[in-house]
Amino acid sequence: MYFKHALRAATVAVTVVLAGCADSDSNDADVTFAQDMIPHHQQAVEMSQLADGRADSDAVRELASDIEAAQEPEIETMTAWLEEWDAEVPDSSMEGMDESDMAGMMSPEDMSALEDASGSEFDQMWLTMMIEHHEGAIEMAEIEQADGENDDAVELAETIEETQAAEVEQMEQLLG
Repeated sequence: MYFKHALRAATVAVTVVLAGCADSDSNDADVTFAQDMIPHHQQAVEMSQLADGRADSDAVRELASDIEAAQEPEIETMTAWLEEWDAEVPDSSMEGMDESDMAGMMSPEDMSALEDASGSEFDQMWLTMMIEHHEGAIEMAEIEQADGENDDAVELAETIEETQAAEVEQMEQLLG
């Protein structure tokens, strides 16, 4: 329990620091990372918000809350970078979007099924989908670390990889 809260606090702190001192040098990989990770994070936040009132497990609700708390500030950070880099910022609304071809993204049908689920069925579905979603984010973060030029973006990618890998382990344990 302490580890999760400390990890979440560290993630938020790093995100706030990075937002305030973004290195203006960037390349196409940095821009692509931010443009793709914003809707990816938005979907994770949307999935996490569904847990309130649907999840049976306190652990699932707590993890969903932690994910939402970590990823909302990261969305703000990446949005600020894109604005600074004079790059297009993805629409903040997930409505009507089908980014299911992006690594780990759920299709509109998957999201609808998750919205319709409750109790232990929701928990199972949410954990399975969020593991896949996180694995997609980790893949995107690894590409940024390999190809990115912006130190702050690369550092955020490292944080995303570390945080989400730990959360994947936790979710796998919850699945049993």
